[in-house]
Amino acid sequence: MSTHIKDDAKFAKTVLMPGDPLRAKYIAENFFKDYVEVTNVRGILGYTGHTFDGKEVSVMASGMGNPSIGIYSYELYSFYGVETIIRVGSAGSYQKNVHIRDLVIATSASSNSAYANQFELNGAHLAPCSTFLLAKKAYENAIAFGMNNVHVGPVYSSDIFYEQGKDTYKKWRDLGILCVEMESYGLFINAMRLHKKALSILTISDGFEHEGEPEMTKEEREKDMGKMVKLALSLVE
Repeated sequence: MSTHIKDDAKFAKTVLMPGDPLRAKYIAENFFKDYVEVTNVRGILGYTGHTFDGKEVSVMASGMGNPSIGIYSYELYSFYGVETIIRVGSAGSYQKNVHIRDLVIATSASSNSAYANQFELNGAHLAPCSTFLLAKKAYENAIAFGMNNVHVGPVYSSDIFYEQGKDTYKKWRDLGILCVEMESYGLFINAMRLHKKALSILTISDGFEHEGEPEMTKEEREKDMGKMVKLALSLVE
């Protein structure tokens, strides 16, 4: 079935997808019950279990970047019966009012990636979006949970982590882009092409205009994202 996921892996209809394999393991250990490891090809960990209220759910890492999540999300959607993928990851804020540890529910993703070139759209530019009803439900649930630090809007998925121009972000900031990460664009495109569902819920781990606000540490990025995971799990049906 796949060269990147164990052939006989059993996944739920909904998969949470962090970038970091250790974050996937942490989510399974702390937010699932009755979970089992279902794949560990190339160190990309995947688990299937149940939420504490009994709904079947899976979690699997995507690795970093649009090409990586492009591979794994395509295979999950195409070969393993997955209908919904919810990315749960970290992001860097572009806006002063989007603070460290705030949550972002992504409605769309711009990118410098060439991932959409495969569709040969004669010079047109694809505008990949998340699934509206998932984003709507996530926002409504966040309000019901009393999560007041939640922002909804467009994000930027960059193929470059160490960018040459240090002020390039200002162009995206001025266009109202909330934050930068590296995977939502590829995920949303695969959901569109395969007629599946996708959403990205992001925790702000650092910011470009946030002097004095301590960035999240490596350990916190791996483990201290409970609100984001709780919100994602509330979308499991």
